[in-house]
Amino acid sequence: MPHSAESAVERSVAQAHVIAATAQASARYRHAPSGGTTRRTVIAYLDSSAILRIVLGQTNALKEWRSIKQGVASALVGVECLRTLDRLRLAEGLEDAEIAVRREAVFRLMEAVEVVELTRPVLARASHPLPTALGTLDAIHLATALLWKDRSGAELIMVTHDNALATAARASGLRVVGS
Repeated sequence: MPHSAESAVERSVAQAHVIAATAQASARYRHAPSGGTTRRTVIAYLDSSAILRIVLGQTNALKEWRSIKQGVASALVGVECLRTLDRLRLAEGLEDAEIAVRREAVFRLMEAVEVVELTRPVLARASHPLPTALGTLDAIHLATALLWKDRSGAELIMVTHDNALATAARASGLRVVGS
């Protein structure tokens, strides 16, 4: 692996570990605010585009990463990220060591977030009419975020670099960053 590619991979993994550690550490303090006051926590629904920008070390990764104290993601995100890495391995001939490091970064990030499984209610909500045109996988992401928000009663921010998902999320009342 060329030295610059190795450095980029190491940086993306290091960043993924920092994010995972931050998310895990903040989870310990989220439920025990000091002095009896409620601490405002930034809770973000993360789609695969946001995670892949970090894992792949791409430019224009989300500036707001450090403010995210809790992450929520569909189980679909892990599949999408790993399938994307496999396509890159085949199409661009990425070496096994590089793929292993990037896959590890995906696993660590997914361990650090609350994973929402694909359930009948999620799929039913995704199949309903939406305020804007949206593909199937993005509809599942939006439905997951909206159901999580409805059930938790917490404020949720959609984190995506996908314009169609961002538009649909805004039209559904969610705040959006990244797009």
